[in-house]
Amino acid sequence: MFDTLGFETLTAPQVSLFFALILGAVFGLFAEQTRFCFRRALIGQDRKQAAGLWMIALAVAIAGTQAAVSYELIDFSDHRFLASDAPIAAAAVGGLLFGVGMVLSRGCASRLTVLSGTGNMRALFTVLLFGLVANATLKGPLADLRIALNSYTLDLGDAASIGTVAPIAHWIAIAALLWFAVSSGNRVTHLIMAAIIGALPAVAWIGTGYVLYDDFDPIAFESLAFTLPAADTVFWIVASTSVSAKFTVGLLAGVLGGAFLSGLVSRRFEWVGFTGPAQMGRYGLAAVLMGFGGVVAGGCTIGAGLAGIPTLSVTAILALVFVALGAKITQYALDVIPSLRGYDALGTKQPIQPAE
Repeated sequence: MFDTLGFETLTAPQVSLFFALILGAVFGLFAEQTRFCFRRALIGQDRKQAAGLWMIALAVAIAGTQAAVSYELIDFSDHRFLASDAPIAAAAVGGLLFGVGMVLSRGCASRLTVLSGTGNMRALFTVLLFGLVANATLKGPLADLRIALNSYTLDLGDAASIGTVAPIAHWIAIAALLWFAVSSGNRVTHLIMAAIIGALPAVAWIGTGYVLYDDFDPIAFESLAFTLPAADTVFWIVASTSVSAKFTVGLLAGVLGGAFLSGLVSRRFEWVGFTGPAQMGRYGLAAVLMGFGGVVAGGCTIGAGLAGIPTLSVTAILALVFVALGAKITQYALDVIPSLRGYDALGTKQPIQPAE
């Protein structure tokens, strides 16, 4: 469709960069306003409200993505999410590791990126190391381990997609998610913001898979994510004279910009640093676990969750389940094992705090 849009000097990859900047800015703006975070929805003190925001976002993402599939605007039949040989071991191991790191850093990758835009240097350090490790896992010294884990697959056949096994299951899920969200006690304005966040993955799928589709200068068919964008951004920073910024780089930059603007307007922008070397070590370990785990699992809580689950991929669902399991186990360990109770060591016995 791209050739009908009338761009004379811009290519599809160049337009996709600006497209991603807009999507990222909207995400950063509303995610900062609502404190949108999967970790918070699992173990936060206000987990019901946080889960309500996540649920309405997921419901809108599923509805929007599947509506686009129904109208044949996009097709996931050849996408890795619906591959019949499902990398179950990778989804399990990667998801668990990501969940552990998410608790240790007190925020998922998306939340940490948003916090980076509001002056949180702990979060920025974690995001940069997260991107570096993700790069090493994609095409560096950790790639062999990633390939080995991905070699353990289970042939699901048509069952790789929930849509082929239970054609109306996702519509039932949408209704349940919306019911939970409405009864979660959130303000209407926050629910609307979360719904807009949920629309972004579908918009991204349609934008990259239909609107900007160009036979002569193709771009990747992708949506919201933070693992690959972090990896690509780190690589682009050190090699921008050799590689061009693309959708992933624009997305991360947009999120930082949107969060920065929201933080300024709301007067929540504040410089925050580490309290000591032990705390820095904790966040560093978290970044390593999330960087490796996010790549191996096929995405983070946004890439595999908010953008992946709407494809009706069983693998994406399993990845998010294991992320949640890893997070729950880690928080339980931090609460009950005395040697892990000190905040600057690994855990805390204080009331669970929001990501920061």
